[in-house]
Amino acid sequence: MYRLLEKCAIFLLCLPAFLMAGSVAVPVLALLLAVCLSSAVQLLSGRKIAWILLFVGSAACGLLPILLCALPLFLYDALQERKWWLTVPAVSVAANLGTLTTHQLLCVLTGIAVTVILFLRVEGLSQSVNRLTTMRDDITERNLQLAEQNRRLFEAQDNEIHVATLTERNRIAREIHDNVGHMLTRSILQTGALQIINKDEKLKEPLSELKNTLDGAMTSIRASVHDLHDDSVDLRHVLREMAYSVDKRFETSLSYDAGEYIPGEIKLCVAGIVKEGISNAVKHSRGDRIEIIFREHPAFYQLLLSDNGHAADTETVVNAREPGSRGIGLRNMEDRATGVGGRISFTASEQGFRIFLTIPKQS
Repeated sequence: MYRLLEKCAIFLLCLPAFLMAGSVAVPVLALLLAVCLSSAVQLLSGRKIAWILLFVGSAACGLLPILLCALPLFLYDALQERKWWLTVPAVSVAANLGTLTTHQLLCVLTGIAVTVILFLRVEGLSQSVNRLTTMRDDITERNLQLAEQNRRLFEAQDNEIHVATLTERNRIAREIHDNVGHMLTRSILQTGALQIINKDEKLKEPLSELKNTLDGAMTSIRASVHDLHDDSVDLRHVLREMAYSVDKRFETSLSYDAGEYIPGEIKLCVAGIVKEGISNAVKHSRGDRIEIIFREHPAFYQLLLSDNGHAADTETVVNAREPGSRGIGLRNMEDRATGVGGRISFTASEQGFRIFLTIPKQS
């Protein structure tokens, strides 16, 4: 659009030179020819045919000197195509300059000067716009990168806070178990001993009530410690630590998709099976990749642990295919799954070894 407006301005500069011609028909035909050539060049911009048209238009000035009045228009198109030398054939009109008046030549020279100045200013403005656009894009990209880095930092900070909170819960649970639990146990034993050696009938009932109270307190403490310990286990963090601590010859991937609340016994079951499965893969598998996938579904939890080892050549495949001869590790995994009401299966093939666990949710 801007190029069209600029060409219209140059056309108005060329128009007086055509109007100064003595006749009417030839200048009008030359003017129409120049406009058609310039329009075709703009329409075919960037193609060889456009360059040929520019060359033909410039060379035609030698045959039709009045066409030289449109030279600023041709020059502008040539500068836009980055091939200014296509207008050089227009110098062939030098032998026929006598056919043009001095005023016409002045109009042509003025048009050429204005065309060059206009092109240089527009080109400079275009370069400035391009630089500003590039700077804007760079700044936008950097802002997006900074936003992504900030998001990761916040996630890492939240994760550190979460891990610190769980660690503190675990410490509190240990403190309660080691201190309060032991003192309650000692109090229960002392109360039991007093009941045995007591001969006073009046003290039997108070001592029995005291023992029942201490037993209730001990049960409550155990439940609280158990809950604190379960809450302090971050299964995602535990599985990530296991995945990152595998032997360097393995490429390990972890995919975790589960909610925040998972019962403690299920956490311990999954963590134990993953630990045992990774240990078996490191010992027996000849592969180089371990994949861990844990998913929470509406009605059950699902674990898939697989490696790409050549299981047919290992002891693991024998144990998996013959239940009666399974090793202690596989039996332990079965016991863990059964303990939480889950089902576990072992699949051995030429593609590797796979452990698949499903644990239904309790209503």
